[in-house]
Amino acid sequence: MASIRSRSITHPGPVSPKRFRVARGTIERRRVTLRSGCSANEAIGEAVAATGFSGGYVRLTGVAMDPMAYVIPAASPDGCHAAWYSDTFAPAGVSMIEDAGFNVGSRDGKSFFHCHGIWTEPDGRRRMGHLLPDLAGFQRPVEAEIIGIRGARFDATEDAETNFKLFMPERHGEDDETGRTVLLAQVRPNADICQSIEEICRLHGIQNATVHGIGSLVGLELTDGTVVDSYATEVLITRGELSDRQGKPECQLEIALVDMDGAIWEGTVKRGSNPVCVTFEVLIEEKTSA
Repeated sequence: MASIRSRSITHPGPVSPKRFRVARGTIERRRVTLRSGCSANEAIGEAVAATGFSGGYVRLTGVAMDPMAYVIPAASPDGCHAAWYSDTFAPAGVSMIEDAGFNVGSRDGKSFFHCHGIWTEPDGRRRMGHLLPDLAGFQRPVEAEIIGIRGARFDATEDAETNFKLFMPERHGEDDETGRTVLLAQVRPNADICQSIEEICRLHGIQNATVHGIGSLVGLELTDGTVVDSYATEVLITRGELSDRQGKPECQLEIALVDMDGAIWEGTVKRGSNPVCVTFEVLIEEKTSA
């Protein structure tokens, strides 16, 4: 189902003719408290709901988690999916989040987040993966900044091509006419992540932006020549920028990635050489003019 040589992957369903999907809204940054004593999903969902935002993005660093639960990418056990997840890792004790990104949206009518991140387990091992929203929680209350979104959010939707329930950007409620523009976008399998972001921004008239998000790639090729031969991966954008280069938007992404063996890779993505594996969810935050 996957080819590292050609850097592509074949999913079980019909290929969608549209290789990305976009919803436009506005953003506002706000400080919130994420409570402990409940699941991380409940804590973040309550905080977003209290602000009145339709969705958002949360970036956490230096946060203690207990309990902790996550998975890493793995081969599919059957022909129903092109890739799957490992068994659940649930280290006993306090794990410390080094860096993690949370896309906050809705699933089955309730608040839900999708998170990839890096953490240190109680034994000191540095690990990366896909945090399980309902099985992990904050050891103590956390002060955090939410990039709050009005007028759009990610909604979990059954996807025929991949046979996964994926976050898809949708219009939701009213945006703020005075707010800064944000694009929520989902990029589909085998589309190059940098070139897709550039095309999305070109179509929406955005020349300069900060890019946030998480997703998966078919292997990895970095600008320093590093190549990772793992057809299923989990990715966190650690720094993303879209800049105006001679009248055209050009995307640069610095990422952290975990492969199917649990190895962590970090660096700058080589533009034009990194196709999406299952999905990539990005939040494109337009920069204000100086």
